[in-house]
Amino acid sequence: MSLRGDVCVVTGACGFLGKRLVRLLLEEEETAEIRLLDKHVPQQLLQSLEDCRGGTKLSAFEGDIRDSDFVRKACRGSTNVFHTASMIDVLESVEYSEIYGVNVKGTQLLLEACLHENVTSFIYTSTIEVVGPNPRGDPMVNGTEDTVYESRHTLSYSKTKKEAEDRTLRANGQLLQNGGRLATCSLRPSYIFGEGCRFLLGHMTDGIRKGNVLKRLSVREALVNPVYVGNVAFAHLQAARSLKEPQKRDTVGGKFYFITDDTPHLSYADFNYCMMSPLGFSVQDKLQMPLRIFYIVIFFLEALCMLLRPFIRIVPPMNRQLLTLLNTTFTFSYQKAKRDLGYFPKYSWEEARRRTLDWLASQLPQQRETLQST
Repeated sequence: MSLRGDVCVVTGACGFLGKRLVRLLLEEEETAEIRLLDKHVPQQLLQSLEDCRGGTKLSAFEGDIRDSDFVRKACRGSTNVFHTASMIDVLESVEYSEIYGVNVKGTQLLLEACLHENVTSFIYTSTIEVVGPNPRGDPMVNGTEDTVYESRHTLSYSKTKKEAEDRTLRANGQLLQNGGRLATCSLRPSYIFGEGCRFLLGHMTDGIRKGNVLKRLSVREALVNPVYVGNVAFAHLQAARSLKEPQKRDTVGGKFYFITDDTPHLSYADFNYCMMSPLGFSVQDKLQMPLRIFYIVIFFLEALCMLLRPFIRIVPPMNRQLLTLLNTTFTFSYQKAKRDLGYFPKYSWEEARRRTLDWLASQLPQQRETLQST
């Protein structure tokens, strides 16, 4: 089912995934309008989309998703909302009220705006971290939507993403002002990589500081399956098409889907090495200390920061839950998304790696120059 003639709202439109989704909508659909919703929408971004805009109107909506009036204005007259905006924080550096306001309250206000403004479809960008790993580090191997896993959220990011996802799925089927019904679904991508990935760029910068040696924070056997940003964007498009198709709407509405692709299963550290080895980077052979000792050190570091919190807020560079995430096998299957949404990896692993590597290579001289000047 085509989105031809639709008006689409993309929250977080200037972000890593949002930008890719906007371009994909322009390339593959003939929508009437795409509304780019973000705190700031650079004119440069709008100009960069002119080559594929065609007859689609591009509108910039600058504001805060915690502002109900702004959100309702952005949704007024639209048909689809792609909610990719989120505050990501795995170091617990942001106050809980702030991350809750963006991830949960912002989502709730968008859902309410959809009901008031008769928006028929809402696609939420979730994460595999709403599942885990749990603090025990129980592994997941090729998990599916039906796999039973004992989840326990300790980080504000995973807590707020799970609550926002639950609210999204509960909103499915709610009555619109015009008598229609809202259809919602949630997509749970694994770690997203690709052009513009700030995490990859950060690892590369750290590697330059250490003489082109990438830090190892994960053991080799802790396998994960990252997913290319272009494939995640395509999954969002397929979800919107499915929610518009009467025969699929009831099947997809109110459901969540894991989104992965054919990227090889590697540890996070070995994935970074796989991406950057052609640029002359190596990776540390092993962790700086045995994993059990690593946990003990971080425990005392967290305790120290907690004791000092009444006087000064110090954010440790690592926490136990992040260390668990980096050192737990956690992989998922995309077969249900393939069956229900018609999703498939639009970009092969080879193509995804080539595109990402080309981008990293283009960033490398600037990163070296910046570090030399500091």
